[in-house]
Amino acid sequence: MSRGPIRLLIVDDSAYNRRNIAEVFAGYPEVEVVGKAADGEEALRLATLLKPDVITLDLEMPRMDGFTFLRILMSRQPTPVIVVSSYSQKENVFKALELGVLDFVAKPTAQIAPDATDLRDQIREKVLLVRQLRASFPGAPVSRRPQSSAGYDRGSFAESAGMRAATAYVPPKLVVAIASSTGGPSALLEIFGKIPATTTAGFVVAQHMPDKFTRTFAERLDRKGAVRTSEGQDGDRLGKCTGFVCPGRHCMEVVQNGVELKITVGAPRPEDRYVPSADRLLKSVAQAAGPRAIGVILTGMGDDGVEGARAIRDAGGIVVAEAQETAVVYGMPGAAVREGIPQKVLPLPQIAEYLASLGG
Repeated sequence: MSRGPIRLLIVDDSAYNRRNIAEVFAGYPEVEVVGKAADGEEALRLATLLKPDVITLDLEMPRMDGFTFLRILMSRQPTPVIVVSSYSQKENVFKALELGVLDFVAKPTAQIAPDATDLRDQIREKVLLVRQLRASFPGAPVSRRPQSSAGYDRGSFAESAGMRAATAYVPPKLVVAIASSTGGPSALLEIFGKIPATTTAGFVVAQHMPDKFTRTFAERLDRKGAVRTSEGQDGDRLGKCTGFVCPGRHCMEVVQNGVELKITVGAPRPEDRYVPSADRLLKSVAQAAGPRAIGVILTGMGDDGVEGARAIRDAGGIVVAEAQETAVVYGMPGAAVREGIPQKVLPLPQIAEYLASLGG
């Protein structure tokens, strides 16, 4: 990317939304709106012509929808894309993330109100974040998980109908706590797609994400691999080969209750700098699991998870940070590495392999 302003292409079939997104950057010399497109065909033409640094994208458009646009764009000219989508399009957002989208902004309705201050701030923050991306943008979509040799896929037949067979509770031998933010959904999909059904670990995730999206994301992780994954609820039991995603606008902890490990979910505290709080989750895992704890810090902006990772290491556990070569944004793992906390610094595929090898 050049040292000049961030070059932004706005793609939305609503002229009203295109105007309001452009106005978000009025008075911000760091960003230059270089073009606006009303459908995917026009967006492809402008992307090829203008070579923008980042694109904001509406998925539902005439002539060529956002998914077709993304597939062609990422094969020809990988470019950071931020989806701006309504809450009703949750499943579509995660399909887009698997096609290589950097991040998303959730809007309550189809239209972007000019006085929606929080939404406008989020759009501005995520566009400005492009400056922190690694030089080579990872525009390739997440690869699909191959079926097992038996042809079994968690996302099909009885599983997709919610008919999971009940299993007896078995406490996990290891507890893996994962912190992630920007770029995290795709990274987590890759990791969970490789964990085998034989794992004896339990998994808990603090992913920075709007509240109405965490349940859909947990369901997507559940379909991706063998780990029985859901959005965490107060009182859930963390067992082997189970996983919980912290609900948006809440914080989650793991507590020991006799031989059981349980999930607690509650409102954020004044000291929680991020919500969901990775620090709070990882600290609780350090206390509950001690040397059986494994903390993983993936891609993301900021430093959430650093103090929690320190607690895990001090308790005798293992801390793994994503290497700069694969982290979309090196903020969170980089902060941990600068503090000298992780015992392992690995690219994402090796993190997935390491976690897949635990207790199998």
